[in-house]
Amino acid sequence: MTAARPIPRVLSIAGSDPSGGAGIQADLKSIAANGGYGMAVVTALTAQNTRGVRAVHVPPAAFIGAQLDAIADDIAVDAVKVGMLANADVIRTVAGRLPRFGDAVVVLDPVMVATSGDRLLDADATTALADLLRRADLVTPNLPELAVLAGLAAGAAVPVAADWAEAIAQAEAVSAHFGVRVLAKGGHLTGPTAPDALVDAATATVVEFGGERIATTATHGTGCSLSSAVATLRVRLGDWEPAVAESRRWLRESLRHGHALAVGGGNGPVHHFAGLWGRGGLATSPTAAEIETEWWAGVADLRAGIDELPFIRGLADGTLEREAFLGYLEQDALYLGEYARVLAAAAQLAGDHAGQSFWAQSAHGAIAAELELHQSWLAPLGRGGEHADLGRRPATVAYLDHLMATAARGEYAVLAAAVLPCFWLYADLGERLAAGEFGEAANDPGHPYASWLATYGDPAFSHANRQAIDLVTNLAATATPAVRERMRRAFRISSEHELAFFAAEPAPEARVVQVHGSAARV
Repeated sequence: MTAARPIPRVLSIAGSDPSGGAGIQADLKSIAANGGYGMAVVTALTAQNTRGVRAVHVPPAAFIGAQLDAIADDIAVDAVKVGMLANADVIRTVAGRLPRFGDAVVVLDPVMVATSGDRLLDADATTALADLLRRADLVTPNLPELAVLAGLAAGAAVPVAADWAEAIAQAEAVSAHFGVRVLAKGGHLTGPTAPDALVDAATATVVEFGGERIATTATHGTGCSLSSAVATLRVRLGDWEPAVAESRRWLRESLRHGHALAVGGGNGPVHHFAGLWGRGGLATSPTAAEIETEWWAGVADLRAGIDELPFIRGLADGTLEREAFLGYLEQDALYLGEYARVLAAAAQLAGDHAGQSFWAQSAHGAIAAELELHQSWLAPLGRGGEHADLGRRPATVAYLDHLMATAARGEYAVLAAAVLPCFWLYADLGERLAAGEFGEAANDPGHPYASWLATYGDPAFSHANRQAIDLVTNLAATATPAVRERMRRAFRISSEHELAFFAAEPAPEARVVQVHGSAARV
């Protein structure tokens, strides 16, 4: 076993299929679908479609060598998949260039027998291919090709295997003679199953892979696709058995969805990207910066509503009645006590150290400092304290119920989005108050609420807000579309509660939000 590589660089050396289902076109799709970066050296140009091959043009061997040299001169290659090689000169050219790719994994898909059963290579080319076989790490013949290779090993013609046991025996003979692993494929057999087996005579192992036969005619390019997938996944996963197992799972999924492509009137191609498209979708994921802009614009109506509240206007110019201000502080103190618990829950749910540290510091640092300030205002007047919970306003209760319910669902990214407005809306308001957007009275040292206003524009809080925005928007950028939408809705709902909290009015009507397929009331 060797170390795995996250993004394998895989070179396909094969023919071209203009219909896109086989050859380098299939290889490149297969490599990409399995997480690799694909490159291609074209060994033959074909005129073909799903019904058959009409003509083949083979470039000069020297030009094929020039293509290989161009890659080797510049790019490190982790795996090489070799497909159609039309004649002995081409085979020898490829074999002679393989050492230039160092320790790259080499998977050979020997194109030797036409669908009609005719041999595609003459005797000289077959001998050259046998030499190439010894340079490969894995060979992936179908049953007719396996019989040809078994005949080379035996020195006499060998019939195509009539059953799976005979196929395994031929694979063992080929592996032992040529010193190469063999992936024997049972797709040409009849019956309800389509087995494969990874055979290695050097370790005396035969690993079989079962599976029901998939009823489909969309089989064009299956051999090309499987061999290039194994080459890619051998680099990604670091060993042959898991590479073959995962390649088969992927190919079987692609076979099941081949008809959805509706390509051609013959044997159509497999759907290389069926799984990726189905699970990942086709929409481009937004960047964190794009999400920040979108979400902020999405609450512009709520921000404007907050700006126009008599409470905010009176707080800015100092005309707010003291009782209204103290009532707000009392509610804010009640809110922040529970909000700290929600932040602590976010710290517990976070899967990374940065998130755990940030939310924990927010819960135990900044929030505690704000609670202390509340006490400095409220305690001297005998307000707040152990019986304060009895005076929670509906807006306070509704906001906290929303946050606590979100925390209870245990979806970290959605909870992080739900707590963000308490950072972002307050920091924005503080910065604009300090900038004189609501009038210069807010910056007057004699302002009756000057010490409180200072907390809104505190640089440390502004820095924490920036951290919170970056953390949440990066979570959203890497989330699935469904999770990202739940995050956006949680952010929006919390922003609505912020407006209701400032207005000292009940929060918006309770609504039903779909969470993981079940209805939740917020």
